[in-house]
Amino acid sequence: MKKVFFIAVLAVFGITATQAQEVRLGAKGGVNFSSLSGKGFDAFDDPEGRTSFHLGLLAEIPLSERFSIQPEVLYSGQGFDLVSREGADDTEVQLDYINVPVMAKVYIVEGLYAEAGPQIGFNVKNEIDSDPDDFGSGETELDGDMFNDVDFSVGVGAGYRFNNGLFLNARYNFGLSDIVNNEDLPVEVDAKNTVFAVSAGYSF
Repeated sequence: MKKVFFIAVLAVFGITATQAQEVRLGAKGGVNFSSLSGKGFDAFDDPEGRTSFHLGLLAEIPLSERFSIQPEVLYSGQGFDLVSREGADDTEVQLDYINVPVMAKVYIVEGLYAEAGPQIGFNVKNEIDSDPDDFGSGETELDGDMFNDVDFSVGVGAGYRFNNGLFLNARYNFGLSDIVNNEDLPVEVDAKNTVFAVSAGYSF
């Protein structure tokens, strides 16, 4: 995991070396609402999904007055609710990633922007948690061979950056690649990550 994180950081901040005078560096964090979609999966999924978090670093590289590129490195808690029980704790499948999105940002008016871009994710955690409200108490590690190590997705979103550097952002990521390794499964499953993320952050 440390090696993956180090490579991802280099990918984000290595690109800024030649434009260091213009680049805005920053950090962000927020809430994820995640689930899976696809063939062979829908019958097991709670529509409410898993609620988790994301946290990471970013570098916004202006290419013109209204257009910029923003690579990021994020730790992202994803997955889904395997079982939802009224009056009791849900059972979550927790699939966490180190995500590296590269977003193209267009400023519509001062401060307000739309964004879209690709994302690559590296799977770093696979667990079932029967008591997600009590950190660490109900976790059981899953066989890592059940899931593919790399995930590809596309994100679209919008946000607002204030003059003091604070910003708010909402983004929807929809998966392009199957996250389940079908080689050892008796039936074919086509499951893709879907994540709606709400963030707050600061850049300077």
